[in-house]
Amino acid sequence: MTTRVACLGDSLTRAQFSVDYLGPLERCHAPGDVRLARFGVNGDFAYNLLQRLDAVVADPPDVITVLVGTNDARASLAGYAVEQAMKRKKLPERPSASWFQQCLGDVVARLRAETDAAIGLLSLPVLGQRLDGAAAHASLAYSRMIAEVAATGGVAYLPLHERQTEELREADPPPVPYREVTPAAGLGVLLQHAVLRRSLDTISRRRGLVLTTDHIHQNSRGAGLIAEVIDAGLLARSV
Repeated sequence: MTTRVACLGDSLTRAQFSVDYLGPLERCHAPGDVRLARFGVNGDFAYNLLQRLDAVVADPPDVITVLVGTNDARASLAGYAVEQAMKRKKLPERPSASWFQQCLGDVVARLRAETDAAIGLLSLPVLGQRLDGAAAHASLAYSRMIAEVAATGGVAYLPLHERQTEELREADPPPVPYREVTPAAGLGVLLQHAVLRRSLDTISRRRGLVLTTDHIHQNSRGAGLIAEVIDAGLLARSV
């Protein structure tokens, strides 16, 4: 019997700027055992995900994973273009920690009310690779909120942030300073990948980054950890 899995999220799930974690997740199982559906939209906040759940609950899957909050966390950092993001993503209020928790809690509540799926919330990938930096601290703070929402909502918590923190500590990477990704920088990655035919892993390596291509989007190593955490914490027990 095939287990149907819906993967909800932002650009990390959309996988245009990130290495796709759905591939390694599918390869964790025998052919035909799982069927993955992608519900990722670039730049989404938790609020945006809440607005587009109709497509998920209309044909409820067996398993639902939620990986969202990176953009909410980024909006708390100095240098993030909040006003532009609010306009681009049509946000009705300024991003905040409390609003993030409310929206994510509403996502969980609707999914639980309208599906019988096993649901797992992933903590966030580490922002940057300086664990003592403001970006990493923001991703940790929002990951702790995700853990609270999962506990309150009675769904699984999948410790991606913790797993990536372990990986970075073991790798002891160079302390490359975090830089916020602008639309122009994102386009630059896309051009290198599509026009110059550089792999995302090559781009990552040239920048001295261990898990990401640009401090945010995942390379193969980072994407593999997402797949690992989903499979170990949720999917393995459902297939």
